[in-house]
Amino acid sequence: MSNPFDPIKAVENDKERCWHHITQHKPFEQNDPPVFVEGKGMRITDAKGKEYLDAVSGGVWTVNVGYGRESMADAVRDQLVKLCYFANTAGNVPAAQFADQLIDKMPGFSRVYYSNSGSEANEKAYKIIRQLAHFNNNGKKHKIIYRDRDYHGTTIAALSSTGQSERKAQYGPFLSGFAELEHCCCYRCPFGKEYGNCDIECARALETLILKEGPDTVGGIILEPITAGGGVIPPAPEYFPIIREICDKYDVLLHIDEVVCGIGRTGKWFGYQNYDFTPDMVTMAKGVASGYAAISCTVTTEKIFEQFKADPSDRERYFRDISTFGGCTAGPAAALENMRIVEEENLLENVTTMGAYMQDRLFELKDKYDIIGDVRGVGLFQGMELVKDRTTKEPVDETVTMKIAGHCMQNGVIIGRTNRSFEKYNNNLCFSPALISTKADIDEIVTAVDNALAAL
Repeated sequence: MSNPFDPIKAVENDKERCWHHITQHKPFEQNDPPVFVEGKGMRITDAKGKEYLDAVSGGVWTVNVGYGRESMADAVRDQLVKLCYFANTAGNVPAAQFADQLIDKMPGFSRVYYSNSGSEANEKAYKIIRQLAHFNNNGKKHKIIYRDRDYHGTTIAALSSTGQSERKAQYGPFLSGFAELEHCCCYRCPFGKEYGNCDIECARALETLILKEGPDTVGGIILEPITAGGGVIPPAPEYFPIIREICDKYDVLLHIDEVVCGIGRTGKWFGYQNYDFTPDMVTMAKGVASGYAAISCTVTTEKIFEQFKADPSDRERYFRDISTFGGCTAGPAAALENMRIVEEENLLENVTTMGAYMQDRLFELKDKYDIIGDVRGVGLFQGMELVKDRTTKEPVDETVTMKIAGHCMQNGVIIGRTNRSFEKYNNNLCFSPALISTKADIDEIVTAVDNALAAL
């Protein structure tokens, strides 16, 4: 019998048996798929022994505290031996402890509902909105607004609320009750304005859309604090306070999707905390446990929670939802240790410092290469938009970002890119290195991109 941990055999097994996410497998008939076998800090090693600097935290903004943390593995192992699971109809110690510590970081919130993925966490919020509509007006106030270019997950309901056409292609028909709001990218203002000479129309458009749909039918809006896979798009500072004001005016629940930005990515515990407002619901996953265990959270105010409390004889007046692995104790155990690491190693401060340094280095590349039309981001969450011409802002073809990312990977640095999300704007490079990044790490990332652009 072959050694199951043999990396070469693992490549063969992967090639013959595994089906990868968002990957065309035809090239694997001639070439080997990438298979990673080990990670330490910021670096991972593949089955052939080649080492890479990971500038995307596990490919999708997840491994926030870096690879190979023994204390994370120990926390999970110790908890699983003690109690691995019981359905979340009952409580468990790490879930109760993490909920308390999490709420301490989120003034204005009071309740944590556990599940196991960002898509699922968002579905819970949608179900809360839909149930409240039935509680209060026979289900009429059920519609949910989402924003063009935002991504909220892979289920049919999550895709129904996603503003990325290629991500959604071939998965329709989608669910009714969702409406799309214009995006907030100043570089490509959907209203043809320039920041500083506008009225933040991208935010005020929410009121127009609510009136169009009917204020008595709109129950919620979901927004990423910073659009992630849609191009790393931070809103203008005035954006969210205006959104909050409109939501209050029309009794619309404001749901912020922190699946990417949550737990330190922007230098704050949460992305929304960079702006002057408080949401009604916040969802999170990915960096909550830095990929050491599966966990997601749907966090609400006490006002929302209280509406689900009633006489037990009422068979429908409670949150009638369940998530099987919301009862797994590994997630909150890992999340507790993850939060300890972020606090004790002052990683929020490091993100702020290193994020500013990284953005400065990326602007240096913009000065050097005309192909870079825009650099934008917050903390260790940065993006670079590539164009054929800075005046017309015509985007480069997706093959260009593919070549740049491929060149970087050949030279030992893994960067991100907008991957077949839109018909036209797959022209963004994305950088989200772990919160432990140093100047040397940032320099290595920027040098790899510099070399790739020069080769292009």
